[in-house]
Amino acid sequence: MENSYCYFENRDCKYYPCHENVENINCLFCYCPLYNIKNCPGNYEMIESGGKQIKSCMDCTFPHKPENYEKVNAILVANMK
Repeated sequence: MENSYCYFENRDCKYYPCHENVENINCLFCYCPLYNIKNCPGNYEMIESGGKQIKSCMDCTFPHKPENYEKVNAILVANMK
């Protein structure tokens, strides 16, 4: 996978790899832009923290997969309306 407008991998990042067992991690969406999307397609779970239910994306790699770049952008555009 080459760096391009839809893919960038930063192996020098101190947090790399942010997810185990994933090849070709797309770092463009390092902080997931889908976090505030109620029904995002990622593999998230709701956990309790400080007496509140929060979204945990620790096991989600959806935005980091190179083939999902266009899907992430489409979801963001659809949720802007």
